[in-house]
Amino acid sequence: MSPMYFSFSSAFMLGLMGLAFNRSHLLSALLCLEGMMLTLFVATATWSLMLNSTSSSILPMILLTFSACEASAGLAILVATSRSHGSDNLQNLNLLQC
Repeated sequence: MSPMYFSFSSAFMLGLMGLAFNRSHLLSALLCLEGMMLTLFVATATWSLMLNSTSSSILPMILLTFSACEASAGLAILVATSRSHGSDNLQNLNLLQC
């Protein structure tokens, strides 16, 4: 396993473990998701540079666009829940109440 592949895999797994084990605040979950998306962005950008083809160079930009949309939607949900519930604790949120 190359060191670059190991570093991308370990960074993605750290984000996934942080998302799985740290479920106390919504902001920490959003930061873990953003770290995972940035790891995928850097990995796809490196992969497209290694291939030296123009057809795969658009994939990192599409991934970065989706990551920005995910971040803005997550922050909108964070603001809405902190206004309605008073905090971003995930234990206080009940999905059955509308």
